[in-house]
Amino acid sequence: MHTTLREALQVTRRAVADGEPGTTAARDLLLYCHGFCVALDGHHRSEDRVLFPSIERAHPQLAPVLRQLEQDHSMIAHLLGGLQSAVDSRAAPDELDRHLEGVAAIMESHFRYEERQLLIVLEALDLDATPTEALGSF
Repeated sequence: MHTTLREALQVTRRAVADGEPGTTAARDLLLYCHGFCVALDGHHRSEDRVLFPSIERAHPQLAPVLRQLEQDHSMIAHLLGGLQSAVDSRAAPDELDRHLEGVAAIMESHFRYEERQLLIVLEALDLDATPTEALGSF
């Protein structure tokens, strides 16, 4: 899922770079930004609701790591809200790129931390949920 979200962010950033008001690229940008925001937020909501409680039941010592990841999710949701507001107001490409750069920086830091802390745990976790329920869909 992280790889897919990273790729979606790159597509969105390319759409911003190519977009000019009133063009097909600008209209596409609205779809890319909206799709990316929904996918990333859905991924984090699924982790908070399904995946992290399962991890914590199996590995209670990871509770501090999970709380940090949930805090990151909240921060990213705030940044996505700012990006969505900029998209809705049809902000200039440079402003949209600033929003995307902020999301990209926090998202990448978050993903790397999560991967370092949880990858081995996830490989062995006996999860009583579908991947879509635990990770969201894209």
